[in-house]
Amino acid sequence: MTTPMTTKERLAIDRARMPELAATIRSANFEEVNRGLAEDDAIREAQRCIQCKNRQCVEGCPVGVSIPEFIGLLADNDLPGAARILQHDNALPAVCGRVCPQESQCEAKCVRGIKGEAVAIGYLERFVADWAMKNAARLGAETPPPPAGKRVAIVGCGPAGLTAAGELARAGHGVVIFEALHDTGGVLRYGIPEFRLPKAIIDVEVDRLRALGVMIECNVIIGKTLTLAQLRQEFDAVFIANGAGLPTMLNIPGENLKGVYSANEYLTRVNLMGAGRLAEASTPIIKGRNVAVIGGGNTAMDCVRTARRLGAERAMIIYRRSEAEMPARVEEIKHAKEEGVEFLMLTAPVAILSEGDGWATSLRCQRMELGEPDASGRRKPVPVEGAQYDVPADVIVNAVGTGANPLLTATAPDLALNKWGNIVADENGLTNIEGVFAGGDIVRGGATVILAMGDGKQAAAAISAFLS
Repeated sequence: MTTPMTTKERLAIDRARMPELAATIRSANFEEVNRGLAEDDAIREAQRCIQCKNRQCVEGCPVGVSIPEFIGLLADNDLPGAARILQHDNALPAVCGRVCPQESQCEAKCVRGIKGEAVAIGYLERFVADWAMKNAARLGAETPPPPAGKRVAIVGCGPAGLTAAGELARAGHGVVIFEALHDTGGVLRYGIPEFRLPKAIIDVEVDRLRALGVMIECNVIIGKTLTLAQLRQEFDAVFIANGAGLPTMLNIPGENLKGVYSANEYLTRVNLMGAGRLAEASTPIIKGRNVAVIGGGNTAMDCVRTARRLGAERAMIIYRRSEAEMPARVEEIKHAKEEGVEFLMLTAPVAILSEGDGWATSLRCQRMELGEPDASGRRKPVPVEGAQYDVPADVIVNAVGTGANPLLTATAPDLALNKWGNIVADENGLTNIEGVFAGGDIVRGGATVILAMGDGKQAAAAISAFLS
């Protein structure tokens, strides 16, 4: 029998480091950058957890994963037990282990981070989820529950919709997801590049939900193919999770020139349609020698790193604040720099220029300085008088944000919206229409995958209560 580790022994273990594909190799391909922990390293990292009684890490997780329990089982080398806990609590664990900002959520609450480095919860979630996918036969299929006799329609096959579907299916409800695109995953598939989230991971996670009885109908646009009213007539409840896919415009001269993309279009063409990557892809993309991406979030990082992989000689981030204010994950910024991306900080676009043939050739920029904090708590960028300059750019990607697409809401006049066009919903996702719930970016505006999943889980519980 193995002697249990003391707290002192656990505190003496250094945090594991994630193996990465070398920058010189990965900047020219779409292979996944993070390679995953080896089993011995994962178990050793799990042993760093001191199993706090107050479980602050769980409080920091939007989907409420039983973090100490799955990590404790992993530390004891009980991988099947750890996997079952993780899959029960999280509909998309292999996805979250890759794209969730653990450093600002569960790991930010980790007691070990007070005087050192937090337990690498995200790395461990990824390891256990990947192990579960490779050992599905050993775990056995999850048994679908007896039918509860109710049917729920879900609009959107992204993180919020998939999470709600899994929770509702486990409660015995018949679930049908309606997806506008021709494939599953929503923003997970069209918005996140392969080098961060391989599409095979999405396929496995979705198939696990299908095994629970979840039905998915693609190429169905709610607001065109069907209306919300029609769904409400056919189903006992509806959960709207169609995201926020409408680009926020820059409102600067030259925005309509050729060579200018929104981030959604740029990433969708490459990720979903294979543009620029697959020889047989019918959707084109302008690759560009000098590519400027405007924005400082994870989407901007995805765009600029994609441009680098498509062959851009110069791939640039244009951001109006300093690096300290960038909302992108620290890891994504680090990876981008290693891959040769340039960061033009305290720089705001004021015009996109052309030589008269309709094609973008350069970006006129305004030098900025930081003033007093704004409503977001970040210091407001203020123009430096007389400090403008031009940056050569034949491809420019607008990654400053997205808003609510009005396709669905335009055909649902009774549905309450806020001033930005987002659906108004309470803390349980309930809208002003009985039996209609909403969550994710269509309620929040652009947010993270894990927050959308949290909304899906919360709404699923409210829908089950409503149906019973």
